[in-house]
Amino acid sequence: MFGIYLKRELSRRKKAALVIALGLALGIALVITVNSVSAGMAQAQDKVLQSLYGLGTDMTVTKARSAPTGNSSGRPNFEFDAQSDDDASEQSSDRVMTQGGQALKSSLVAKVSAQKGVANAVGAITLNVTKVDGSFTQGKAQSTTGGQTQNQGGPGGGTSSGSTAQPQVQGGGASFDVNSYSVAGVDVTDQTLGPLAGSTISSGTTFTATQTNAKVAVLSKSYAKENTYKVGSTFKISGTKYKVVGIATPESSESTTDVYLPLKQAQTLADAKNQVTTIYVKATDSKQIETVKSTIQKNISGTTVTTSADLADTVSGSLSTASNLATSVGKWLSIAVLAAAFLVAALLTSSAVSRRVREFGTLKALGWPSRRVTRQVVGESMVNGLLGGALGIGLGLAAAYTVTMISPKLTAQLGNTGGGAGGGPGGGGPGGQSTQNTMEIALSAPVSVTTIALAVGLAVTGGLIAGAMGGWRASRMRPADALRSVS
Repeated sequence: MFGIYLKRELSRRKKAALVIALGLALGIALVITVNSVSAGMAQAQDKVLQSLYGLGTDMTVTKARSAPTGNSSGRPNFEFDAQSDDDASEQSSDRVMTQGGQALKSSLVAKVSAQKGVANAVGAITLNVTKVDGSFTQGKAQSTTGGQTQNQGGPGGGTSSGSTAQPQVQGGGASFDVNSYSVAGVDVTDQTLGPLAGSTISSGTTFTATQTNAKVAVLSKSYAKENTYKVGSTFKISGTKYKVVGIATPESSESTTDVYLPLKQAQTLADAKNQVTTIYVKATDSKQIETVKSTIQKNISGTTVTTSADLADTVSGSLSTASNLATSVGKWLSIAVLAAAFLVAALLTSSAVSRRVREFGTLKALGWPSRRVTRQVVGESMVNGLLGGALGIGLGLAAAYTVTMISPKLTAQLGNTGGGAGGGPGGGGPGGQSTQNTMEIALSAPVSVTTIALAVGLAVTGGLIAGAMGGWRASRMRPADALRSVS
């Protein structure tokens, strides 16, 4: 009886049911859109952090770089051999410098790993290599004597007995090319953490555990393409030849490291034996990251511990602006629209009940108790709510799909955190940047099962609120009200 009466009443009032359902649908669709866009913002931010921070890394331990001491300026310098007049051969010089924070002793890696709450820790060193190559051409001194030009600097040059003007140097010069790239020293015995953890080997192989001091290298895909390197190629750093064994492709976004070497080889290049610039740490429990951070800072003084949350606070640009809008303005807008949708649904349902005085009064006169009348109104409202939920999910999915298809570009800038080393050139990455890393991320709007469940819950809630208000109004009607409406 309940189902038959419910079906008949809904079919008689299709327009009213559709209006109530559409009101709920708009509010639910907005909630789905805001939630999916917020999830896309979070994914975009994770891409930025993963590419610079390393997959699986919960925090990094670094040390702020101290000011240069003595006569050292901390800037690179190059020395070239003097050349004779006939020598114009090409000269080349590499300057290898550690990047980011001050070097830490390798023994600190074991000390960090032994702290309570730490599951694993590995050390890495970040370098910047500046290569300068080119040649000098010596100029020639010439003077004018009695209208004749005499060569003073070349072979066979002579002097004249006449008056001689001040010699002038003509010709000569220098042509040099400067190339700068980043190098990361990787602990080949444990590659689950560190600079290479955020990339997959697309060609060749990665390092093996036995290559702790081997002259081999893995190149980033972009760097290899730019310099026409492939697996099996060789290249030099400060006179040492390295063989390319693999090409790495970032899993999330563009990597900021060009060359990966075994840790010992990178330490040798930088004259930094048994030193690292960054310690990558994974916690035993992701919920205890802040506790582990405090423990490390307390037991290992002078270090800076940077978590992914700390790094996320430095992300700026349009990604940060859009994320703030989605989480603040979007959230409150969704709440306001939902509240309005629920209120409109309740008022429309109550109004519909008021127009059915004769109907409900007659049913009570026939013996229907108030609870049965209330159940009937709530049942109709629940169907309207579920219909609104279905429409809202459809509209929300369409909006999320549109955002994903358009894929608007957002820029993310990772500013200085004031700490130590990072995973990119110029000290970029976790723990601090001496330069600002800028990335461009395509926004998507993924819709999770949780979001769909939230939409269904909101549809049921909206139906219950409208049904409760309408049912309360219907339960207060008396059979005399029906007779009064007839008269």
